[in-house]
Amino acid sequence: QVQLEESGGGLVEAGDSLRLSCAASGRAFIPYPMGWFRQAPGKEREFVGGVSWNGFTTYAGSVGGRFTISRDNDKSTVNLQMDSLKPEDTAVYYCAQSRSAWAGPEGPYDYWGQGTQVTVSS
Repeated sequence: QVQLEESGGGLVEAGDSLRLSCAASGRAFIPYPMGWFRQAPGKEREFVGGVSWNGFTTYAGSVGGRFTISRDNDKSTVNLQMDSLKPEDTAVYYCAQSRSAWAGPEGPYDYWGQGTQVTVSS
């Protein structure tokens, strides 16, 4: 079993930056992909971005150029740096881990955190 715990959410203003972290425990962190997702009120959960075990990243078009994912395999953590935040980025953000060799926007992701709220005011 893998436990994932997100942190770093909060209330910010449009244009601000925020850094989310996700700490993994319970089972091996590598060589598994990690992903970030978000869910806004009344909307379906959507893929934000992902990172392979060796640092290769992919992003949703809506966040590309503003968000950066990184991971520290020694610390079993994955981070989401969010810059130039917009009100439409308001959502609960989740990290997820795949136990497959590769996971894209559609997964597969096997473990999920509880989420952290990000609210961006205009």
